[in-house]
Amino acid sequence: MARWDTIAIVGVGLIGGSIGLAVQRRGIARHVVGIGRRMASLQKARQHGTVSTITTDLAAGVRAAELIIVCTPVADIVPRIMELAPHCASGALITDVGSTKEQIVSELDDALNEDVVFVGSHPLAGSDRSGAENARADLFDQRVTVVTPTPVTPEKTADRIAEFWGSLGAKVLRMPPAVHDNIVAMTSHATHIVASALAAATDREDLVLAATGWADTTRIAAADPDLWLQILMSNRAAVIRALDKFEARLASFRNALDEADEAGILKLLQMGKQTRDALGS
Repeated sequence: MARWDTIAIVGVGLIGGSIGLAVQRRGIARHVVGIGRRMASLQKARQHGTVSTITTDLAAGVRAAELIIVCTPVADIVPRIMELAPHCASGALITDVGSTKEQIVSELDDALNEDVVFVGSHPLAGSDRSGAENARADLFDQRVTVVTPTPVTPEKTADRIAEFWGSLGAKVLRMPPAVHDNIVAMTSHATHIVASALAAATDREDLVLAATGWADTTRIAAADPDLWLQILMSNRAAVIRALDKFEARLASFRNALDEADEAGILKLLQMGKQTRDALGS
């Protein structure tokens, strides 16, 4: 297991706070610095034990860090990294937790100098709850984290970032940023749109009969709309392609119902069950 002296976390919310808890409880780093814009939020994060030191001074917070993890909303990741990079120690590694990768990685590959290296990451872990008060040290246990090196990423650097996520208990996969974005467009981003659309289409007076099926299907629609707007815009083309596939399948269901095609409906239901069963519980 890789050990670090100092790790800096930019944005100590649910994900950043959970990273800080896991790092400290597993003894992965001696110091965990929490960096944010509001001291009140940082003090709350420290009270919950997610970080050992807090600061609103980005330059000071990253100066001694060997690893910097940027846990801001997607639209803020590139600007924050460009702001902090000149203050990093030579050889520092930077990663992020953004749920889209191609745009972020391509911009940073072209912008950073050789003194610091960025490798994109996406831990597929989270909650519809937010804030450091909801952080959990086991959030990444047996959850997939994708690391997205590019042809210009040094192999040893990608190895170190992958090893870091593995040390938090994650199952680490590596794939090109564009491949990652095309997959999560269906498994995450279009899924969120479908959940939101179903929730929005339901009349509030009908919620008296909403049971676990509706609640389970629409749970993710409760997440922060502003954050999801950024995610969807960052991966817009891939999400549109995913929605096209979903709309075609939905149209098949509608046509089969319109024609009272029981065999067709059953086949579509069986296809959905087979795919869902392949995931497991």
